[in-house]
This record gives sequence, C-alpha cells and structure tokens, in this order.
Amino acid sequence: MRQRLVNERIKKNLTQKQVDELLGISEVYVRKIGKGLRNPGRETLQKFEQLYGIQDRNLFPELFQISIDMKCIKQNLA
Repeated sequence: MRQRLVNERIKKNLTQKQVDELLGISEVYVRKIGKGLRNPGRETLQKFEQLYGIQDRNLFPELFQISIDMKCIKQNLA
C-alpha cells in the first residue's frame, strides 16, 4: 500500500473515483497504483504530482531508490 498517496487523497477529501476523473485514468488503475500493484508511467506520475502538489519522488519514493547489486556486477566482470 502506498500510504502517502492514500493519505494525500484523504487530505483532499477525494474518492478514488474522483481521482480517476481528475487524472483521466481508470478507477481500477488508480486503485492498483494505490495498492502498489502497478507503477505509474512518467505522464501519470506528473498528473499525481500536479493533483497533490507534491513531488513524484515523495509520493512514490520506492520508484526512485537506487539499488546496486554487487554480486551481479562482480559476475559480469569475471
């Protein structure tokens, strides 16, 4: 669950249905994004950012985390 996204929707007193109408995307897609089952594309990230007035990196921090897999890197260098 993307709690920040849900909290911002609640702060604005919006339903998922209202969010999908404001963003121009399906209610099912909004629900899946909120539950973390789907990741939004760049255009959708920008729509959420504009709707809530919060940077996409703060709404979806897990999408911007950098992970370095040293094991994979070492295998490729060998």
